[in-house]
Amino acid sequence: MKTPISRRDFIKGVLGTAGLTIAASVSPFDYKILSAAEVGKADFEPNAFVKVTPDNKVTVMIPNSEMGQGAWTALGMLVADEIDADWKQVKIKQAPADDMYKSPVFGAQITVGSSSCRAFYEPMRKAGAAARTMLIKAAAKTWNVPEEECEASNGFVVHKKSKKKLPYGKLCKAAGELPLPKDIVLKKESEFKYIGKPMKRLDIPQKVAGTGIYGYDVTLPGMLYAVTARPPAYGAKPVSYDKKAAEAIKGVVSVIETPNGVAVIADSTATALKGRDALKVQWSEGTHPQISTETIEKHYMEGLDKPGAVAKNTGDAKKALSEAAKKVEAIYYVPFVAHACMEPMNCTAYVQKDKCEIWVPTQAQTLTLVTASKLTGLPPDKIVVNTTLVGCGLGRRARGDFVVDAVVASKAVGKPVKALWMREDDLMHDAFRANTCQRIQAGLDDQGNLLGWHHKVSCTSILRFSNPAAIRNGVDIYSLWGIVDWEKTPVFSHTAYEIPNFYVEQYLSDWPMPAAPWRSVQNAPNCFIMESFMDELAHAAKKDPVEFRLALLKNNFRASRVLKTVAEKAGYGKPMPKGKGRGIAQHTCFGTYIAMVADVTVDENTGKIKVDKITAAVDCGPVINPAPIEKQIQGGIIMALSTIFKEKVEFDKGGVKSLNFDSYKILRMSEIPEAIEVHVIKSTEKIGGIGELGVPTVAPAIGNAVFNATGARVRRLPMDTKTVLAALKNR
Repeated sequence: MKTPISRRDFIKGVLGTAGLTIAASVSPFDYKILSAAEVGKADFEPNAFVKVTPDNKVTVMIPNSEMGQGAWTALGMLVADEIDADWKQVKIKQAPADDMYKSPVFGAQITVGSSSCRAFYEPMRKAGAAARTMLIKAAAKTWNVPEEECEASNGFVVHKKSKKKLPYGKLCKAAGELPLPKDIVLKKESEFKYIGKPMKRLDIPQKVAGTGIYGYDVTLPGMLYAVTARPPAYGAKPVSYDKKAAEAIKGVVSVIETPNGVAVIADSTATALKGRDALKVQWSEGTHPQISTETIEKHYMEGLDKPGAVAKNTGDAKKALSEAAKKVEAIYYVPFVAHACMEPMNCTAYVQKDKCEIWVPTQAQTLTLVTASKLTGLPPDKIVVNTTLVGCGLGRRARGDFVVDAVVASKAVGKPVKALWMREDDLMHDAFRANTCQRIQAGLDDQGNLLGWHHKVSCTSILRFSNPAAIRNGVDIYSLWGIVDWEKTPVFSHTAYEIPNFYVEQYLSDWPMPAAPWRSVQNAPNCFIMESFMDELAHAAKKDPVEFRLALLKNNFRASRVLKTVAEKAGYGKPMPKGKGRGIAQHTCFGTYIAMVADVTVDENTGKIKVDKITAAVDCGPVINPAPIEKQIQGGIIMALSTIFKEKVEFDKGGVKSLNFDSYKILRMSEIPEAIEVHVIKSTEKIGGIGELGVPTVAPAIGNAVFNATGARVRRLPMDTKTVLAALKNR
């Protein structure tokens, strides 16, 4: 690894390279394209740099983490297309952590909310288009010809009349001295050479060859290793531990207390683990020793009858219910689910007197920078954050707890330290997808039309563990995504249905099980409940489930279109053989619309559900790279299936009981459906996100298919055989 440099020196180095540099200055929900000449202004904070250098390279700085979603490639394609570069000329660099690289959607450098492409779609295109315009101007000036006689083509500027051409590398210095064009003209769709075309992902070759560097792969000269003994119960503190016994083991360098427990620092991972075993830590019983899987569910069920905060109140739901010809009521429950990332949490840090450098597979560069600054006392410009490849994120790596381990340990010993979490650490101390218990009451008139909807949510607060100040008037909107959202939000995670007399109330538990965003945040569990209950209403109204939904989506063209498309593609409504069923569901979040149909076979003797086929229709607006869209939806579906049939965090004695994959079950390859069909709808609407969209609609589509096959309504996850048999018994 290279000697650490400051962030500011890094940026100076980027801008100091001779050539053409275009930057995008970003503030929350806005951006501005600037040239290199404007970068020197004191009030300028650039974020996304596009460089053209004399070696004919077009370098794109990528603010977002690459964790398998194809962000590097897609964002590179946007610039390459607009500047009209030869794809072989394009070079991708992962940006360091700095405010200059913050997302215009979230106002921080963070890769969450399916926002990589939807946040930078226009800024990256405009940066590339500005560079193209300036290169053309430079060529026209060199040849003393009108600009309109010149065009950019595959890394050259060509004079159309004489056929003369100059490579970008020959023009970049002259172009860099020109003012930025006032009007930046983007290409028309008919002119695209990369956008919308299948492109091989840039991160795949190094992953296949084993040359890509993940957090676990980082190695530094003189590096030490740290593992931490962590409390087995929430709120537990170390009462005693044998520090001398651990330090007596050859290779153990130090034993220190940290905010997360007692850390052992050694010359190898194996030695650190031996030292941790030798500590024999005695812990206090914790703040909630009564916590178990059973008491947790009981606690949240009781929350349905406790007063909560009003999150939505349109019309008069109480009056509508009192006047309804038919009432429908149901209670649903979804348990905690772990992130269980393929690569467990880890971080490497080197804290020195006047600087700090970090290597970390993170989704949250801004948070990493702030965390390191607080722990070291160093100003942010003395801290460099290197983002490695990310071995699965799912929202878990948007937290900073694993950064704390490395920074504290390195600061204590004055050497580079890699802090490693074992799988048991990862599961026991995860911040889970929040559990939720919900009761919905709805009323229909004598024509089967929806009159009113009363919704009570008893759940864990996500924001309480990350940003308590964002809880407004007792409402944690993160925990309600998929049902309601704040007005004018960049997340767009609210029901697409036009529900008259709509009331939503939320009770937030104060129990200590931590929650964090988990692929789609709460859109997945909330969509399961909303779409399952919508199906219940359709059947109570004696109406076709698709037609019932469409009546509530009559002013939502995109939601109606994906629903109609998937119904047609999947043959929804056609008769099914005995024991088989077909279910449908739709949802919108992160600016994208999706609908799914599930075909299932149910064995009523065993309660086993076999998913035969999943069909999906997606409208995400403009398509950048088609193949990753299909793969992300397929991957999301498979991940959702694991949580639908297997995953559930078990608790006991005040802490987590399921500590590895022998007790925290995940889906097997043999259990994946033979057919997963994805239809991407051509759309000119505003671009939406895609990374999380495959998850939410799978559970309700399957649950509705089970009802279609058996007449039994499954109102809880996971849909294991015990749960299904109970539903069959109670139908």
